[in-house]
Amino acid sequence: MPAFTPFRALRYAPGTDLNAVIAPPYDVLSKADVAALKARDPHNITHIDVPAGGDPALTGGDPYGQAALALRRWLGEGVLVPDESPSYTIYRMAFTDEAGARRELVGVLGGLEVVDAGAGGVLPHERTTPKAVTDRLDLTRATKANLSPVWGLSLASGLSAALADGGEPIGELTVEGVRHSVERLTDPARIAEVGAVIASDDVLIADGHHRYAISRTWRDEVRAATGRTDTAAEQTLAFVGELAPEQLSIEAIHRLYSGICFDHLRAALAASFDLAPLAEVTPATLKQMVADGRLVLVRPDGSAEWLIPKSGAFDGVRALDGAYLEHALAPVAAQGAQLQVSYQHGLAEMLEAVKDQTAGVLIRPTSLAEIRRTAREGLLMPPKSTFFTPKLRTGFVIRPAGA
Repeated sequence: MPAFTPFRALRYAPGTDLNAVIAPPYDVLSKADVAALKARDPHNITHIDVPAGGDPALTGGDPYGQAALALRRWLGEGVLVPDESPSYTIYRMAFTDEAGARRELVGVLGGLEVVDAGAGGVLPHERTTPKAVTDRLDLTRATKANLSPVWGLSLASGLSAALADGGEPIGELTVEGVRHSVERLTDPARIAEVGAVIASDDVLIADGHHRYAISRTWRDEVRAATGRTDTAAEQTLAFVGELAPEQLSIEAIHRLYSGICFDHLRAALAASFDLAPLAEVTPATLKQMVADGRLVLVRPDGSAEWLIPKSGAFDGVRALDGAYLEHALAPVAAQGAQLQVSYQHGLAEMLEAVKDQTAGVLIRPTSLAEIRRTAREGLLMPPKSTFFTPKLRTGFVIRPAGA
């Protein structure tokens, strides 16, 4: 089972306006978002987490060198301050989900053990799509720090109870209706209790598969350079929460298809789904999909049809919409068609993105029960099967990760 350890966190100094310096994770930010965040404050975390350019006289124009320089400067100037002793950070998010239910999600930030692929303890829950990882690796090499946490789900019970009493409040902010609050936990007995709960069962990666893979590469590089297996590179920054249905909110990541004509795509889907007219796609459609067990095929002009699974068409296929679509469209790939799939979260964003595609398919969120079952069976879901919300903010905690 994975080790989960406290560390001397780097935090913004007391009195810092967190609204000015905390940011969303790097992989959800557009160029315009990054520019706006950097303009908000010279110490906004994006200056380090999403570096660009760099002073040629100081770093040769290397953005990652610029990020490392900024991190050292902020520490020297007292913008960032290290904790006096190793700590965990309790992180809570209070929000209202898409269905109108009020939720409070609680987890803990600490150092999660970096294990080899397939070794167990820390488990992927879905197949990952090819993705350039040089950016995050280069940033880690330069800063020797973990900036954005991996999001893990503990399959053990009792973590939420262990975090219920809270810790020392160190900051909060409310963004887009979500209240983010963090508390420092330094009591040795409680640290031991939390670590023991997490170490008692597997941790499933909910978000940040690529970040975790980067941590494995970084760990191996540090081992090769130092000959040691006891450095901070043996762990990576992670938020770990309990796999608790009352806390977690999961939304769907819809599919966009291109590379073949619409009629060919529709015919392939019709072999596994009955198609029925749908007057209009609205937010209410998403709820009806879940209630009736249906998907939706969307044309570039926004018109749509229901996709109703045929009886027996998916016998032996895991009950996941992503798996259903892979199964239904497998003959298309087998025939040599250049079918390409991309992914889009959000209904409005999907309806806009499909205008430039052959078609899109709206799918239903994956259930927590299916996530747990898949993990216990040691299987992987199709890529982009889950979208956990809200997203963790970056900048509450930085974890030193060097030798």
